[in-house]
This record gives sequence, C-alpha cells and structure tokens, in this order.
Amino acid sequence: MSNLIYVALSGGVDSAAAAIILKDRGYEVRGVTLRLKPGNLADSDIADAQKVADTLGIPLEILDERESFKTVTDYFCQSYIDGLTPNPCVLCNPAIKFGKLVEHALKNGAQYLATGHYSNIVEKDGVFYIKRNPSSKDQSYFLCGLNQHILSHVIFPLSDLTKEEIRNLAQSRNIEVAHKKDSQEVCFIPDNDYIAFIEKEFSPPAVSGDFLSVDGKKLGTHSGIYKYTIGQRKGLGSFGKPMYVLSIDKEKNAVIIGDNIDLFKSSVNIKNLNFITGTAPSDEFLCQVKIRCAARPAQAKIKITEDGATIFFDEPQRAAAPGQTAAIYIDDILLGGGTICNP
Repeated sequence: MSNLIYVALSGGVDSAAAAIILKDRGYEVRGVTLRLKPGNLADSDIADAQKVADTLGIPLEILDERESFKTVTDYFCQSYIDGLTPNPCVLCNPAIKFGKLVEHALKNGAQYLATGHYSNIVEKDGVFYIKRNPSSKDQSYFLCGLNQHILSHVIFPLSDLTKEEIRNLAQSRNIEVAHKKDSQEVCFIPDNDYIAFIEKEFSPPAVSGDFLSVDGKKLGTHSGIYKYTIGQRKGLGSFGKPMYVLSIDKEKNAVIIGDNIDLFKSSVNIKNLNFITGTAPSDEFLCQVKIRCAARPAQAKIKITEDGATIFFDEPQRAAAPGQTAAIYIDDILLGGGTICNP
C-alpha cells in the first residue's frame, strides 16, 4: 500500500495540523488546495496554504475548480431567489471539496485524502461511519452528503484534539497561521453580506411584495423575498411588537410574519435523502436530528416516505427553514441527511 497521503490545505491552522500529524507518523505528505473563488478571495487562502507547505517542506498542488464551484454559488443564489435558505457546504463537500480531491489523490498514487475536519471516521465490518467530534467544533453536520466511496479514502487526523492543542502543535512547528482566525461565514462571502453577493451575481429584480399575517392580512411591504429567511426578526419594520419571518411564498411574492411561538413545528418533511451507508436503518426509526449547524440534536422519529421522509420531533423545533439541511444521527453516529422542504 502506498505511503503517500494528500492533505487538503485550506490555508488555516486545522489542515496545517493535519499535515504535521501525518508527517510525524512517517507518511509521505503532499498538499493540495482548491482554487474556488475569483481573484483576491482565492489568492489569500492559497498564499497561506503555500506558506504552510513551504514551512513543512512538502509540495503543494493547486486545482482550479472555479467552473465546478459555480454550480454551488448558483445554487446558493437561486435558492434565496426561490424563497429558500440554502446550505452550500453540504452540496459542495461531496461534489467538490471531497469528491474532486479524493479523485485527484487516487489518480496520483495515494490511497487517502486527509482534511482538518473536526469529526471521526469509524469502520465496522467494511462499512464506514462518521462519528461526531465531542467538542463544540464538531463539523459532522456538513458531511451528511458523503458516501462510502469517499469515506473509504478519507482520514481526519485531528480526531479528538481540541482547538488549543491544534494551535499549540502548529505554533511548535513555526506555522505562520497557527493563530489565524477561524472562518465563520460562507467561504465565498467573507463579509457575510449574502444579499449583495446575490445582487452582484444574479441581478434579481427588486420586486416588492406583501408582508402577510398567518390569516392573510397585509401588514406591510417587503423589498424582495431573497432578502429574508425563516426566523428572521431584524429588518422587517415596526409592527408594535416583535415579528418574525414564518414562511416565504414565492408564488404570491409574499413573506408571512408572526409571533415567535408560530416558528415552532412538531414535524418537517425532507427530500434529497442521503444515507452514508447507502440505505436507511428501516422504514421508521428513532434518532436525533439537527435542523441547522448550531442546533442541538433533537430527539425524533423518522418515517421514510415515497419522496423523502417525515421527521416527527419529541419537542417542537424552532425555525426549520426550507432549503436547509436536516442531519440525522443515532447517538454519536451520523446516518446522513436531507433537505427541509415546504409541507
């Protein structure tokens, strides 16, 4: 078996630490990074990745996947224009960030791609599973679109390390990005102004429409449905009391608003189901579900349907947004996930 491992160097401290760990274990390590974003947005991260590679004395290969990545950014923009709240990372990971890099590693003689993700991969009887990292940095939610082929060629060297341990390791090897700030936003929108990005990329018409109450009464005027998402409170205007976005009706070009209590739902439907093992545990099973990255796993029952599944929560969940991802777990094992859709 080849001693060669590719490490996906993002320009951050986590992937740098992954490369250090593998070098210390005696592997031949090569770095690889993706050019996904236009101009300076990509150049800065690539420059940081090159500094890491140079410090560690490993080669760095750069793959230009800007054309492929446009499918992700287009999906992001179109989803908001359609009144949905997209999750671009869940789409990008299997198609590009893991898919393209695993393919590159295999073509160049390596059996594995390593990344700096905070999650674990476990194998039992030839089947690969993703296990949640016990820290608050756990990234398993974003990996629910992966499959057996990818997982059989991926390793997560950070395993159960803490962020402090990782930064200390990088600092001990004089890695310049040892204390680089973690990215908190969508990678292609560094200033977190997604509205400006959509308007720049797609130039959607600023079609105003109605703010409606749950019983259909007009309460005001909005400036375009792509500017709103479920649970939003800020930017709605004054109504004499706090109001929240409950749903978005693209056909009526309407944003339905109401009280916070109306955001809680006992069940949601999901589509585009992916199970990491390839199949669901059964047609109906108990599990835990995260309806957004920062949400706590909620106890639930899932019933598989003809076109997806219905999730029944033990306790109502707040602001389940159509377009977002519902990640499914049993205990600490990630089963997969699906896209929340309108009832």
